[in-house]
Parts: sequence; C-alpha cells; structure tokens
Amino acid sequence: MNEIVLASASPRRSELLKQVGMIFRVIPSDMEEYLDEKLLPEELVQNLAFQKASSVAQNVKPDSIVIGADTIVVKDGNVLGKPKNAEDAFDMLRSLQDGWHEVITGVSVVHAPDKKCVKSYEKTYVKMRHVSDDFIRSYIATKEPMDKAGAYGIQGMGALLVEKIDGCYFNVVGLPLVRLAILLEEFDVKIL
Repeated sequence: MNEIVLASASPRRSELLKQVGMIFRVIPSDMEEYLDEKLLPEELVQNLAFQKASSVAQNVKPDSIVIGADTIVVKDGNVLGKPKNAEDAFDMLRSLQDGWHEVITGVSVVHAPDKKCVKSYEKTYVKMRHVSDDFIRSYIATKEPMDKAGAYGIQGMGALLVEKIDGCYFNVVGLPLVRLAILLEEFDVKIL
C-alpha cells in the first residue's frame, strides 16, 4: 500500500483530507514560493503545486504518493498571494469587496519512485460583500487573514465577508477534494 504524503503545513488541507477519511503523513515543503507573473494564474498554481510535491518526493519512502497544492486569489487579472503585513491585508480586502474574484488552486500528485506526475487546477468564483474599513481592521486584528491567499479564510471568520460562491467550496478553503480524488485515481488510490 502506498503511503500518502501531504506536502503542506496548512492545517486546513490536513482537516479536509481527514474529513474524507484519508490516512496520510504531513511533510511540509520548504520550497520558497515565487509568483511568476509571466505565467497564467492556472499555470502558476499548477507549477507551484508541482514544485512543492516534487521537493518533498525526493525525501520520502519508496512508493510514496505526494500531494502538493497551492492557492491564489485573482482579482481583475492581478494575482493575490498571502499578505506581507496588516497593511497589505487591508489593501487586498478593500480591493476584493463589493465584487467577484477567482480562487484558483493547483493540485499536483507525484509518485515518488518514478516521478510520474499528474496535475490540474480548480477555479471558484467568489463574491465579497461591501464592509466598512473598521470591519476589515477588526478582521485583520484576529490574525486569521495573515496566512491566506487574498487575506481571508472562508472557513473561519472570513465567511462574514463572502456573499456567495460559484464553484467548489473546498477549493476556496484550499484543497478541491473532487479534483484531488480524480488525480489520485491515476495512481489507483481510492479515497472510498
């Protein structure tokens, strides 16, 4: 039986895998993320997910299957990663409010011994409501936005910002479960 490894320190991704009954080990990737603005957002997230999975795949047991993922937010063609500081988070949240944006997660699955890889992405459209600057500052004061693409987490207090979504909810959390299940089937890994 293949060992499943999640190449991410994200507690949200771990929670989602546990939710569907997966048994896995976490080995966070120490790869430095670089947002290559020459790539389309869909290519960018798949590339980052592949780099994370590949870097971890070099240091795991033979026959391990490594899952890498990366999530970005795109508003009017601009890629938003994680905020650098509270001011950056404030600017991101102000730019997102009162309109639609895209949340794109790239997923890559690498089979450690032969480096076979499959990758894909999921895109979800999110509409954020209008809120006051004080509301944004109060949300930032919780520290929740600081480690999340686009400076909000839909699964936490950030849910108060989101008016509606069109697409996969789990993608907005950080790991599109159906897309991942389809990729794992390429390696004969069945979640159920």
